[in-house]
Formats: sequence, C-alpha cells, structure tokens
Amino acid sequence: MKLYTKTGDDGTTGLYGGDRTRKDAIRVEAYGTVDEANAALGVSRLYLDDVELDKLVAGLQHALFDVGADLATPGNASQRRTLALLEDSDVAFLETAIDRHDAELEPLRHFIVPGGHAGSAALHQARAVVRRAERAVVRLAFETDDVNPVVLRYLNRLSDLLFVLARLVNARHGVSESRLLVQRRHRIR
Repeated sequence: MKLYTKTGDDGTTGLYGGDRTRKDAIRVEAYGTVDEANAALGVSRLYLDDVELDKLVAGLQHALFDVGADLATPGNASQRRTLALLEDSDVAFLETAIDRHDAELEPLRHFIVPGGHAGSAALHQARAVVRRAERAVVRLAFETDDVNPVVLRYLNRLSDLLFVLARLVNARHGVSESRLLVQRRHRIR
C-alpha cells in the first residue's frame, strides 16, 4: 500500500466512515490538534528519565489516539461501534493522577512561566497544545451534536495533569520555581 493516495490534493480529506470534508473543517482542526498534542507528548518523553512518568505519558498518548479517532468519526458513521471511546473512568484516572502527583509538590502561590528542566518545558508545550485542541473541540461541539462529552472533560483534565507533571519534573530535578515566577514586566532597552 502506498503512503500517498493523492485524494487530498483537492483540499479534502476522508473521515472515518467514508465521508470527505475540507481539510480546514473544524472537525479536522480538532482531531489534527489532538494529533499535534500527541506528538508533543512524544517529544516530552525524550526528556523524561523517570520510568513511572514515561509510562504515564505513554498511556496518555494512547488515549489521545482514541480521542483523535473519536473526533474523526462523524456521529452517524457505523464505524463508531468499533471505536474505543473514552469514558468517565478515564477522566477519573486523570483526576487521581493529578491528586497523587500534586501531593508531592509545594502549593502553588504564584504564576510561573514554562521552563526549567527540558522535560518540564516540553510538558508545558504539550499542555498548551492540549488547550488549543480543547478549544477546537469546543467549537466542534457547538457546530455538531456528535462530540463525545467525555472528550471535553478529558482534555480539560489532561491539561491540568500536564501542568502538574511539568512542575513535578522541575521539583524532582531540583529546579526552583522561584526562578520561574512571573515578574513585573520590565522594558528591555
């Protein structure tokens, strides 16, 4: 099978279920941004030297693959029956992970800028992409009635978890958040 089909040369792409849509459609934007978030998580794993965190992030990548498939499949497509759709238990898993890892951190009293350890910075980047994916899914949900509501909750919690994990990576590597605090803006001259 060839990797290229040339069917998208006209600016359209196929959805799971056979329908074709424009490549700039909000559905494509939503699942494409989820794919981008997944890739950003893959990059973050390059910097994670903690086996437990790497395993957690790998699991998040698999879940995002399921989210992408869900979003790429219109509600009326018969293929929806074959999908591994997220459930409330997946959101609960994220909440448990947030609570467990946040307990290891000092309470956050100030805004911080992304950075510090490379793994932390990469997780912050992934978090920002997840937030963009969430915004695209919200737009899709308002345009159609076939968005799995669990997907919105999952993406919302996922960005929270990635924030906590970014802080955790810094803490475990001895990066002080005091150097990452948002300071009053000063003009650079």
